[in-house]
Amino acid sequence: MNSENSTLSLSIKDLFTSRMIKYSLMPFVLSMLIMYALFFIVAGAGLEQFGSMDVSSTQTTMENGIPHTESFAATLEGTALIKFLMSSAITSWIATFLVYTIGSFLTLYFSIFVALIVIGFLTPLILKELQRRHYPDVEMIGHSNVAEALFLTLKWAITMVLLFLVLIPFYFIPLLNIVAFNLPLYYFFHKMMIYDVASTICARDEGVRIKFFHASTLRLKTLGLYLISLIPFVIFFASVFYVIYLGHSYFLEVRKMREEAY
Repeated sequence: MNSENSTLSLSIKDLFTSRMIKYSLMPFVLSMLIMYALFFIVAGAGLEQFGSMDVSSTQTTMENGIPHTESFAATLEGTALIKFLMSSAITSWIATFLVYTIGSFLTLYFSIFVALIVIGFLTPLILKELQRRHYPDVEMIGHSNVAEALFLTLKWAITMVLLFLVLIPFYFIPLLNIVAFNLPLYYFFHKMMIYDVASTICARDEGVRIKFFHASTLRLKTLGLYLISLIPFVIFFASVFYVIYLGHSYFLEVRKMREEAY
C-alpha cells in the first residue's frame, strides 16, 4: 500500500511539471477540435433530415349509418416541425429529455474514445520524459508497430460495439444498466491504456509476464482511472496523468524483472 501511495504521489508531482502540463493541454485542444468539427458535420446532416417531415392522419365518422372518412396530410418543414413537437407539453418534455439525456451520454462516451486515440500519439513522449526523470537505467525497448496498433485498435473497437449490442437487454434494468452501459467502454479503455504503455516500455515477453502476474492490479488501476473519466471533461486533462501513473507501474516492474534476470 505504501508503495502504491508513493507511486500515486510521484505521478501527481510529475503531472505538474512544465512539460507534462504542456502535454496535458494537447489532448484537450486536439479533442475539442475533433469534436467541434464532428458536431457540425453531424448537426448539419441531422438538420437536413429534420428539415421536413410528412404528417398524415385519417379520421372516420359515422353519419346516419354511413361512414365518412376524412384525411389530413401536411409537410412540416424547418421550424414548423419543432413548433409541432413543442406544441404539446408532453411531447416537448419527452423531446427535451431525450435530446439532453442521449446527447450527454453520447458526448461523454465519445469524448473518452477520442481522448484515448489522441493520447496514444503522446504516450511515447510522456514515457520518455518519465524515463529521463526517474528511470535512466531502464531501457525502453518497446514492441509495437503501426500495423499492429491499428489492427488491435480496430479489433477492440469492434468488440466494444458488439458488447454494446449484446448488453442491450440489461439497459432497462435499474442499477444493472449502469454496469451494462459502462462495461463496453471500460473494456476499450483498459485495452488501449495498457497496450499504449506496455508496448512502449516493455519487450513483448516482459509485457506478457506483467499482464499475467499483475492482471488484477492493472484492472483495479484502470477501473479507478476510468471512473475518474466519467466526470465530464476530466478525461481531456487527466489522460496524461493516466499514462504517467501506469508508466511508473510498468517502469518499476520492468526494472525489478531485469534486475532479477541479472
